Amino acid sequence: MKKNIIITGGNGQDGRILSRLIDKNKFKVYSFHNNKIIHKINKVTYIYQNLLLKKNLDFFFEKIKPDFIIHLAAYNPSIKENNDKKFYYVNFKATKNIFLSSIKSNKKVKFIFCSSSQIFKSKKKIVTETSRKEISSAYTKFRIESDKLMLQFKKKYKLKYTAAILFNHDSLFRKKKFLIPRIIKAIKNKNYLFINHIIKSNIWADFSHAEDICNGIYKIINSKTNYDSFILSSGKSTSVNQIILHIIRKYHCKLNISIKRIKKKKTLIGDNNFAKKILNWKHKKNIFIAAEEIYTSK
Repeated sequence: MKKNIIITGGNGQDGRILSRLIDKNKFKVYSFHNNKIIHKINKVTYIYQNLLLKKNLDFFFEKIKPDFIIHLAAYNPSIKENNDKKFYYVNFKATKNIFLSSIKSNKKVKFIFCSSSQIFKSKKKIVTETSRKEISSAYTKFRIESDKLMLQFKKKYKLKYTAAILFNHDSLFRKKKFLIPRIIKAIKNKNYLFINHIIKSNIWADFSHAEDICNGIYKIINSKTNYDSFILSSGKSTSVNQIILHIIRKYHCKLNISIKRIKKKKTLIGDNNFAKKILNWKHKKNIFIAAEEIYTSK
């Protein structure tokens, strides 16, 4: 009998990749979204839903009785609002609603909450699942306090819950507002002002291909373990300038720019050894392949 999976934020980058990765012979996939423009994937059921409406969630969850929840969704206030308090309140409430509705429908449900590397206090060293976290914004407050609440429920009711702590990851499905897609667009348009600004900034980060990260999430779904968290990352630091050079050289872009020397810079790196060991998780791609896919996409 097929297991039921609900993916919130199913129309985003990770939701779309996971919807493709999940074996439809073993799982029935339900994609919750709040966006009218959706990219439909075969054998995926799409449900337009406001995650703040708990009565609606109770109805759908009771009907679906999910075996797994992958919570990716996060509401953002409009640019005009710029309201940090609203961002925290809305996302915390939505996450709590989903968690409670899922448990109400099936106490054996496995809940995977996708968190972010931004939760860590340190920004310039290697971190593990047990490294110190710090609330530094409405975004990190929502992530940290949501995880804290669900760990309390997990302990009290002996529930299945895991936080997947995701580091930077990109693919051709990445929204255009993010850094790597913006850089690729600038290379294509020969936007020297933006490219030179990025080069001077000398940005380093722990970058992965989004498919590798989503494969890690899928491994958590299939794992019988019930660990509190897993770091999903490349485990190394990559220079954005290296990515720029790679694309320019591979596609013979005629750009009059110069990167004489790339100076190594300390940045946050996720130690992914625990996930590799417990989940038998391996990287198959990298950020350079992701950049190539973005460059060659229409």
